[in-house]
Amino acid sequence: MIKLRSLKHLGAHRLHLEFSDDTAGDRDFSFLKGEAGPMVEPLKDPKYFARAFVGSGVLTWPNGYDWDPIALHAEMRAEGLLQPADAAE
Repeated sequence: MIKLRSLKHLGAHRLHLEFSDDTAGDRDFSFLKGEAGPMVEPLKDPKYFARAFVGSGVLTWPNGYDWDPIALHAEMRAEGLLQPADAAE
C-alpha cells in the first residue's frame, strides 16, 4: 500500500511529495483554486495551503481535507511527475 512519507512546501500551491515506495515528485495544486465546496475553499489561500501535513500517510490540511495517497501517487505517475526519491532531491 502506498503512503505519503513526507512533504515540503515549495511556494504558492506547490508541494514536493515523497511516497513509501521511494518515489518523489513536485505537484502543482493550483487547480484547486477553480474547485468549489466548503472543504476546498480554505486551500485557495496560499498561506492556508502551506499548512499541509502528513497524517497517517495521507496528505492532510487542518480543516480535515485530505487526499488519498494511492490516487495521488497514480495521478502523479500518469503525469510523469514521479522519479526515484534520491534522484528528486
